[in-house]
Formats: sequence, structure tokens, C-alpha cells
Amino acid sequence: MTEKLHWEDFKPGDVAIYGPRHVTREEIIAFAAEFDPQPMHLDEAAGAASLMGGLGGSGWHSCALLMRMIADGFILNSASMGSPGMDEVRWVKPLRPGVNVRIRATVLEARASRSRPDTGFIKMTFEMIDDTDAPVTTMVSTLMMGRRQPGGAA
Repeated sequence: MTEKLHWEDFKPGDVAIYGPRHVTREEIIAFAAEFDPQPMHLDEAAGAASLMGGLGGSGWHSCALLMRMIADGFILNSASMGSPGMDEVRWVKPLRPGVNVRIRATVLEARASRSRPDTGFIKMTFEMIDDTDAPVTTMVSTLMMGRRQPGGAA
């Protein structure tokens, strides 16, 4: 196993890709049935009659997939301390069955905590992209990450 990632490992402008993950019709419908039972997420005909123009996954399904992919991609092998929240989530394009999605993670800024010398903040944009590199979902969030050298140079 490689050494855990810490705040010092994330620099503004860094870009990483995580995935891919294949999205199935069955998982779109199962997620919707349990968490977002709107007709356009459950039935092709209802989806076709909606603004989606076909069966489309819930935006919350996209967010759950994004979280799983970044957890597997780097968070579970990091000194993650959670997140104070998201600044923005956008559902740009429907999540379609049969698509392969990836996450493009870009570091926007990294700053040391002023009050906790063992903590740093990393603001990132996460883009779920499809087979054509078109964004499906975008999220801007700040991560709290442990520092390898508490109180060291910021």
C-alpha cells in the first residue's frame, strides 16, 4: 500500500481522473425507487415524456456515484477529516443507462487552517464526465485533510 495522501500532496491546478464506472438501467431504477421515486427516473416512457427525453438517473444518484468514485480513488487512502460542505452542485446532463462515467478532480486552492495546525483545506471541483468527456454532474467542495507536518510551511 502506498503512503496515505495528506494536505501537502494537493496543489492548485492538480488534476486527477477516477473511474470509470458503468451505469446500468437497473441501478438507475433501483436508486430512484428507494431515494428519488420521480417518474422520469423509474420509467423509460415517463422519462421520454419529460425534459430529460429518456430514462435518466437522479441527480442524487450522480452525487452518490461521484462520492463512491472519489472515495475509492483517493479519500480512503488519505488523511481525510471530512468536509464542511459543498459550495455548488450542478446536474448538467442526464445520467443515462449504459454510460461509462469518470470523475475529473481539479484542485482549486489549498490553505492551511489558521486555528488547527494539523489540518488543511483543499477546495476542489469534481466533474462527472461521460464517454465523450461531457460533464454530467459538477460539484465544488472543500475537503479537510490532515497535514503530514502540522504547523509546517503553508
